[in-house]
Amino acid sequence: MKKAAFSIVILLLMVSVHSFAQIDDSTMFKKHKPKERFIDRMFIGGGLGAQFGSKTAINIAPVVGYKITDQITAGVGITYEYYHYVYSNYNFETNIFGGSVFGRYYFTKFLFGQAEVEYLNLDAYDTYPVRRVGVESVLAGGGYIQRFGQNSGVVLMLLYNLTESQYTPYQNPIIRMGVNIGL
Repeated sequence: MKKAAFSIVILLLMVSVHSFAQIDDSTMFKKHKPKERFIDRMFIGGGLGAQFGSKTAINIAPVVGYKITDQITAGVGITYEYYHYVYSNYNFETNIFGGSVFGRYYFTKFLFGQAEVEYLNLDAYDTYPVRRVGVESVLAGGGYIQRFGQNSGVVLMLLYNLTESQYTPYQNPIIRMGVNIGL
């Protein structure tokens, strides 16, 4: 009986050693692609803008975004704009403050669609005394990014304000140009 048990143990050891020998090193110790860190999926950027003439606008709009997948990014931005409009005897001047939340879907590596919700706070001169009003806008459109890195590039967008109001400081279509820089 002891001899049979010893034979079975030896046989099992030989089978397991033989099975272990069949495992290829390349599959057993396969190198996995390192997981991207949170910061590697983030980008910063935004835009600077200026318009001069009867309408003068100077705009600073930084953004911070996150690449959720290879095709979807989302982010937040803040906006400051100095706005001055002169028409005949009418002189309108305000400082605009606001923020936005946006999402982008990349159809290709270079073309994307964007949806954005923006809130701006500005002076309204339609009553006396002048009062501050909030303007909410839903913007939609598309754009092109000329990449110079995995998460970096120059961005050109054409957006439409779907909820224009009498206080909206810009007209459709809205053309934006900016930059994204991966961290």
